[in-house]
Amino acid sequence: MKHIFLAALLSLPLSVHAQEIGKITEIASGLNGPWSIGFLPDGEVLVTEKRGKLWRINRDGKRDEITGLPASEEKGQGGLFDVLPARDFAVSGRIFLSYAKAGVGTAVSMARLEGDRLVEVTEIFQMQTDSTGGRHFGGRLAEAADGMLFLTMGDRGDRASAQDPARHNGTIVMIDPGRGTAVFTKGHRNPQGLAFDMGGQLWAHEHGARGGDEINRIEKGKNYGWPIISYGTHYSGAKIGEGTAKDGFEQPVFYWDPSIAPSGLAIHSGKNWPAMAGRFLVGSLKFDHIAVMVAGGSEQVGEIKTRETRRVRDVREGPLGGIWFLSEERGALYRIAPPE
Repeated sequence: MKHIFLAALLSLPLSVHAQEIGKITEIASGLNGPWSIGFLPDGEVLVTEKRGKLWRINRDGKRDEITGLPASEEKGQGGLFDVLPARDFAVSGRIFLSYAKAGVGTAVSMARLEGDRLVEVTEIFQMQTDSTGGRHFGGRLAEAADGMLFLTMGDRGDRASAQDPARHNGTIVMIDPGRGTAVFTKGHRNPQGLAFDMGGQLWAHEHGARGGDEINRIEKGKNYGWPIISYGTHYSGAKIGEGTAKDGFEQPVFYWDPSIAPSGLAIHSGKNWPAMAGRFLVGSLKFDHIAVMVAGGSEQVGEIKTRETRRVRDVREGPLGGIWFLSEERGALYRIAPPE
């Protein structure tokens, strides 16, 4: 496990450890608190805003608002979170949305996109919790090849709850749409990145406290230790839990110290960009860059830092192998093309 944070900045022309990147293009601007990117098979893009808006953006950057969304509550860090078109979207028109639901916490709905409206909106999951705070909702979604849906949830600012088996705080759950839900892993603080690699392995990253942001290999039934073990400290500098390791709890594959406030995770396929194959791409809200990790996430080998990468909230690989990202500060969606 590595825990080195490389702070070398990149200058134009851009490179990532001598790996050139292509042109950065602004796809859309004027977004208010953008949170998530979802690609449609016709080349259009869906983007959520935390305040409860969903936009369809066409190839020319024109935006149309999608109506009919489930009600979300913008409270602290809560609001509308991820948008995920289903793998079978071309046939079913289905999308999944995660969001903070008033009086509940994190919830997920399934709907069908018909024109610029969601229809047949069905809630398929809501959090089991008694936490009422406005922090650490998680909210990232990923769909497995077999159609199983995975959702992250944070501890809601209630640290001990992440080890409480009666609550969903601090878990990643597996949802069989329309059939049922099961807790997949436990002991997470606030997972803000979730993705499958090309081999079907699920990965997540999560916020630590002061230091201790983690990348974890997600395996069914495992406990990732929060708040009993951590590589971070409380913001006061006080020790967290019992140390950095304990029997029965998983170790991170990688951790950052200082924290980068990670958000969004893409694991690149190498399509049209062979040098990026297997790379983990992690947005940083704190340091305004995209961290570039080796395959497996065990080492940071560089960063993409430009005037556009201000508070990166989401990172995705696009249909043609480009790197797409949302800048929360700039209120914009960007695409980085593979090098020519």
